[in-house]
Amino acid sequence: MEHFATLAALTLAAGTPLVFAALGELVAERSGVLNLGVEGMMLVGAVVSFIVTATTRHPWLGVAAGVTAGAAMALAFGVLTLSLMANQVASGLALSLFGVGLSAFIGLDYVSAVVEGIKPLAIPQVSDIPVVGRLLFAHSPFVYLFHTRAGLIVRAVGESPASAHAIGYSVARIRYLCVIFGGACAGLGGAYMAVAYTPLWTEGMTAGRGWIALALVVFATWKPWRALGGAYLFGGVTLAQFQAQAMGSEIPSQLLSMLPYIATIVVLTLISRDAIAIRLNAPASLGKPFHPDA
Repeated sequence: MEHFATLAALTLAAGTPLVFAALGELVAERSGVLNLGVEGMMLVGAVVSFIVTATTRHPWLGVAAGVTAGAAMALAFGVLTLSLMANQVASGLALSLFGVGLSAFIGLDYVSAVVEGIKPLAIPQVSDIPVVGRLLFAHSPFVYLFHTRAGLIVRAVGESPASAHAIGYSVARIRYLCVIFGGACAGLGGAYMAVAYTPLWTEGMTAGRGWIALALVVFATWKPWRALGGAYLFGGVTLAQFQAQAMGSEIPSQLLSMLPYIATIVVLTLISRDAIAIRLNAPASLGKPFHPDA
């Protein structure tokens, strides 16, 4: 049971960055905006949080900087797509590529740096309870954070922006807020990896988690609690690869590293077979620009 509790705790830790990124993107998509730049925003959030932590020796200040960096990246995306009406898919891909390159460039001098990261909570006596203490009361503070639905207004904007505008809601403002929220969550996921989960900085350290987060939104059919469960499911798959390596598995490490992505492909293939569920749950205006004067 103690071994099970340890594995469960490690699974929660591995799935937490996916929780932040996926639920942030889910809110943005619920408002009708498709932002494919999650990977780039996570990486920029990770490197900025690590640099600030290494410079100031205050990890929570680093977390705040990472969240701000992710939000700033999302704001730039919002200006392009919501104000200048650029294509959301192309802009999101450009944002992701820009984030990958920018994070690699500004993080060059910090690859070998060491920081004191955010430690897991340790509640005296309670955290030492066999099984239960390890499973429930010995995580990083990030694991206890959660997000829920952004509200009926956000969903209304995502389903019919023209109708929401007609009854007096500012579609652009709501979408800006949702996009920035999604970027902040992606930055938080990156910050968690850089100053709590690892803590260190290496180029491309998110290892495709931003893309998995995008797939999780579809897997969850745009429902927050399914995204939450899916994130920890993929966290377990990621953990399985490390456990197999630690146990001396003869399977090549490259094949084990493919496990989370193979799982993503399999899940998306299964989900795509139910086209009716996707059509019923996907926001009707997802990826479509809206201009009140059009």
